[in-house]
Amino acid sequence: MKLIIVSGRSGSGKSTALHVLEDLSFYCIDNLPVGLLKPLVEEALSEENKPAQNIAVSIDARNLNKDFASFPEMFADLKSKQVECEVIFLDADDETLLQRFNATRRKHPLSTRTISLKEAISHETQLLDPISTMASLYINTSNLSIYQLRDQVKLRVSGHSTQELALLFQSFGYKHGVPSDSDYVFDVRCLPNPYWDPALRRFRGTEDPVIEFLDNAPEVQQMKEDISRFLQRWLPEFKKSNRTYLTISIGCTGGQHRSVYLCEQLGREFRDFYDNVQIRHKELAG
Repeated sequence: MKLIIVSGRSGSGKSTALHVLEDLSFYCIDNLPVGLLKPLVEEALSEENKPAQNIAVSIDARNLNKDFASFPEMFADLKSKQVECEVIFLDADDETLLQRFNATRRKHPLSTRTISLKEAISHETQLLDPISTMASLYINTSNLSIYQLRDQVKLRVSGHSTQELALLFQSFGYKHGVPSDSDYVFDVRCLPNPYWDPALRRFRGTEDPVIEFLDNAPEVQQMKEDISRFLQRWLPEFKKSNRTYLTISIGCTGGQHRSVYLCEQLGREFRDFYDNVQIRHKELAG
């Protein structure tokens, strides 16, 4: 049986993520008290005549403080029962959460007459810390629409039916900021830039003219080999520690050429070693 726990600060998109998991045939429960998590799993495992259904639950700040404190111990106990458990943690910048609550006019679950919205958002971070530290997948939704969040959850979870390590190679442009969901970040701005060749500028790192240019650049090939060698050495260590998701971000100036090319090259290479390898180009999306 697989159990996915969706958590995160209020307004970060937990309900949206849970709906995606429901579409992926998970039995979903919103706002489950932490104390009921263990009985739920035991009941699912005790069902006769059919395999236990995959379950996804949402846990938020409305739980009691003592329940949050006990979460790491409870999570370890569930994993010892050979249940495939993972935590997806959603978050957003404080300013983004403030804007979302102001736009929807919803009340934050922790705000009161004496606790402002800003204070409630800050306090929620502390409450959820025992869960966030256990997360195998972190998604910052500050710059994501509902549809983009749905696509990301589906991309990362769909087809990931075992405890195998799922890799995402993600290209980005430094002028747009480093993706906050990165586990590893490689800066490739030192490499020859096709942008400065007027004949190549309009092409992207997925198109033949740029591919040919970068294929023939010794520095680019050396960078690719060095990144590959580093990942080949250390990814197995993450796998040993029961990590289920890893995001490798590769950045150049604009996220159009060099980073795109290297993500494509490395993604195809690592598909020979890992079953679930995805490639995403942040600045080319949409």
